[in-house]
Amino acid sequence: MSEQSAQEASLKIEECIFSTPAFQALTIGVPFCVFKLIFGLLCIRAGASQQSSLLAASGWLVMAWASADLIMNLGRVIFHISGRPSPIEYCSIAQAGRLFGRPRLFLALDTFVSFSIICLVLWSGWIALLSKVELWFWLAATTLNLMGISVINIWLEFRRGS
Repeated sequence: MSEQSAQEASLKIEECIFSTPAFQALTIGVPFCVFKLIFGLLCIRAGASQQSSLLAASGWLVMAWASADLIMNLGRVIFHISGRPSPIEYCSIAQAGRLFGRPRLFLALDTFVSFSIICLVLWSGWIALLSKVELWFWLAATTLNLMGISVINIWLEFRRGS
């Protein structure tokens, strides 16, 4: 196989799998939604135990936000599978970014917020408060997210070396 046809084949595979909205939604968006949902649940619990209605209300808002983002990510998957362009972004923050013509910048902000939530849950010690089922969801989301990113990075480096 010539070098040019190998590059064309690798590009075709990448476009078919790794850069698709479905792959990105399932390996990045959905895990971020799981992290947000669990964080919201932890805020509700902490609010109840500390009798803080503000913390509990914040938890409910985070859960509503995460649920909306989950629906948006699954919608992206459905639109991609059906072969139609998606009128929605991966998350509500990126959707708001469309108003400013910068949905990818706002998606990056959502990523920053999601990583901040992960760090907060880990460093606050709240991770120890999760039930076995909740911890399983947290670990599954972490695995899916990290493995998805790793596969993308391996593929990109493989392509650069060609």
